[in-house]
Amino acid sequence: MPGAKILVVDDEQNIIDLVMAYLRREGYEVYSAMDGPSGLKAARALTPDLIVLDVMLPGMDDIELLTRLRRESDVYVIMLTARSEEIDKIVGLSVGADDYLTKPFSPRELVARIKAALRRLRSGAGRAEAAPLAFRHVRIDPGRRMVWLDDGVVELTTIEFDLLRTLAEHRGLVLSREQLLQQVWGYDFYGEERVVDVHIGHIRQKLGKDKFIATVRGVGYRFEDEEV
Repeated sequence: MPGAKILVVDDEQNIIDLVMAYLRREGYEVYSAMDGPSGLKAARALTPDLIVLDVMLPGMDDIELLTRLRRESDVYVIMLTARSEEIDKIVGLSVGADDYLTKPFSPRELVARIKAALRRLRSGAGRAEAAPLAFRHVRIDPGRRMVWLDDGVVELTTIEFDLLRTLAEHRGLVLSREQLLQQVWGYDFYGEERVVDVHIGHIRQKLGKDKFIATVRGVGYRFEDEEV
């Protein structure tokens, strides 16, 4: 998506300058903010296609910023976190980050992640005409990006929707975490598979604990609702 708008929120000017240089080289429209309040203000004003968000921000931490963002937007968020802050990765994912990258990171790796995310968002729009998926309890409408559990609407984030749809499209088959990373996130992300587990946990909470998505220990996940 040449020309896509990307917002970088980080309190380290050298990181902002480095990331913006790489992204502008790829033809993206890039903006920046150096604290939580200005990052939230910029996100609201710019409606970016993707946000790169540092976990440690002055004025408003990343968790509060993410929580506020998710009340009004499903913008794709890549969180930057220090290698030792495992709990921050999990908490950040739990409140709405779609992906994360540990510091120190390669700018080329970040650019690759961003490209994969934007490709996925574009291909997701292209799959909008796909036929609805109807099961005994769960219905999925790709066109409207809506999910129903029995007669009630289930609110899912962009990643949660695509993850559930991918599993449902392969109903009865076990998909490994690597396969889900490739199909949903758009890249191979070996060694950091927790991102899949966290989002699967979110879907289970919203559909009903331990319903419809089975864990196949040591392999991956399987969608199990009955076809109609």
